[in-house]
Amino acid sequence: MSRRVVTVFGGSGFVGRHVVQRLAKQGAQVRVATRDTEAANYLKPMGEIGQITPVPVNFSNKESIVRALKGANQAINLIGILFQKKKSTFEKVHVETAHNIAQAATQVGVKALVHISALGASSHSDSLYARSKATGEEAVKRAFQEAVIVRPSAIFGQEDHFFNMFASLAHFTPVMPVFGCQPISKFKFFGLNTPFGVDFYGEGGTRMQPVFVADVANAIVKILEIKTNSHKLYELGGPKVYRFKEMMEMVLKESGRPRILIPCPFSAAKFAAWFLELLPKPPFTCDQLTFLKSDNVSSSNFPGFVELAIKPAAVEAVLPTYLRQYRPPARRHLREA
Repeated sequence: MSRRVVTVFGGSGFVGRHVVQRLAKQGAQVRVATRDTEAANYLKPMGEIGQITPVPVNFSNKESIVRALKGANQAINLIGILFQKKKSTFEKVHVETAHNIAQAATQVGVKALVHISALGASSHSDSLYARSKATGEEAVKRAFQEAVIVRPSAIFGQEDHFFNMFASLAHFTPVMPVFGCQPISKFKFFGLNTPFGVDFYGEGGTRMQPVFVADVANAIVKILEIKTNSHKLYELGGPKVYRFKEMMEMVLKESGRPRILIPCPFSAAKFAAWFLELLPKPPFTCDQLTFLKSDNVSSSNFPGFVELAIKPAAVEAVLPTYLRQYRPPARRHLREA
């Protein structure tokens, strides 16, 4: 019996390395379709000799995509960007490339395609990122009718952009932002001993449902195992919903960096983002802040981890394993209460 062949686009990235490892463990022949095959060679030891093969692909060339898919039984598209730079635009990556992959998969007879989108994807969003993700979903479904769309919330793990970025930021600044709060939302009366106080944070900012990268990888692999999948869209959110303030408090606790949390209205944050966007890899952009204006939580209208029989990990269980590196050297090996 011949091995199944799975082509993974974006297999050398943050989520991809976890997906490739799990596919190899199942015995699949894995092709990692990438622009830079040398950068993907670190994946090879995750499988047997010759089981994981980086294959070159030019995403601007449809024939190159077809070659990467020819002979494959299944395909996964993990390609995505958080910000635009030069020719790497949301339209190019999330829509055109996604459509070309789906079209090529249909052309060569791939049996199953899993396309990774994002929780919050909507054609009505003010965020260009969210709109491009929604447009990409529609383009994929037109080109490959049986494609399964997966919408994960903000993904966290050892190489994540979100928690690592804020933990790194805590090294250099005495204050940390809480997005989604008004500077002073209202006055509160607490009782006779403390007759009044200022409520700086309101409800605590934007709500998010971060999901562990290993759980997302497990979900993708499980979806591929379903021979006849009646579900064409999955929403993947972690077990808990957090306010932005709660997440910043966890970052400060695990990084061992006591800092002052300040409510940061989006208007002020966007002013800073205009300058930060000039950096080669900006910590956040104006469009990301626009995306953060809306809560990023599962709608409960679509299947998720429950239907896949996966129990996702909470942020508190994983964050200490990799934010410890940001602690002052004297506290790096101490257990936090």
